Amino acid sequence: MIQEKTFNKWFNAFILVGMISVVLVVNIFKMQEPGANIAKMLVVTLGAVMGVFNCVMSANGLIWNFLFGIVNVSICAYTNWDAGNIGQTLLHLCYFLPMQFVGIWQWRKHGAGKNKEGKQETPKALRLTGKQWAIVGASIVAGIAAVYAILYYIDVARLGGADAVERDKILLDAIVMVLNITGQILLSLCYSDSWFIWVFVNIFSIALWVNRCGAAGSNGYAPVMVVKYCFFFINSLNGVRIWLKLAKKQPKVEK
Repeated sequence: MIQEKTFNKWFNAFILVGMISVVLVVNIFKMQEPGANIAKMLVVTLGAVMGVFNCVMSANGLIWNFLFGIVNVSICAYTNWDAGNIGQTLLHLCYFLPMQFVGIWQWRKHGAGKNKEGKQETPKALRLTGKQWAIVGASIVAGIAAVYAILYYIDVARLGGADAVERDKILLDAIVMVLNITGQILLSLCYSDSWFIWVFVNIFSIALWVNRCGAAGSNGYAPVMVVKYCFFFINSLNGVRIWLKLAKKQPKVEK
């Protein structure tokens, strides 16, 4: 039977090498297209690579994931602004960026980082109770409804009428935005349940960027974002496995 450390080592290598390889192949083909903005695509690619490092390290409970997250979030804010995803732009710039620093602070409080012997320690993982899950679920539904309404009226004003609004894009944008906020809060507070949220974040993010690939005048780097979130999805499944094991090492906390 494959040992835990060996499996994680090869799984992480698969995610990192696979992500970088596929992104490079996509970019090589996209750069051949007429009018391709090579500089912009290289910046987006850097963000995708930093993002996958951030995702892999957070799944493994390594506190340094937040440093890669700072670069990834900053580039994602620009990418979504350029693609017209207003909700995602505000989410990354005004929420995710400062939350990287909050995450560093909270993880250190929960024991992450180097111990006295210089060994890297993972944070003490917690689990949500049934009552807490009910509150989280209700908050997600209410949040999606509120964000959808806000983004809908923003697009109506921006595009000059309801007929020009892409309702499916707005719905996906709202779902991803609210799930991202929820997942980041839970992850920063060291709840292993956050990885269930990240699974759905990645599923709906893939759908959002597939939608952008098929849209008129779509951005050349939209396929890169699809690839990015496909790898994130695979990694989030591994994150569920690792963090549930971390939580089992801790006494159950009732709140």
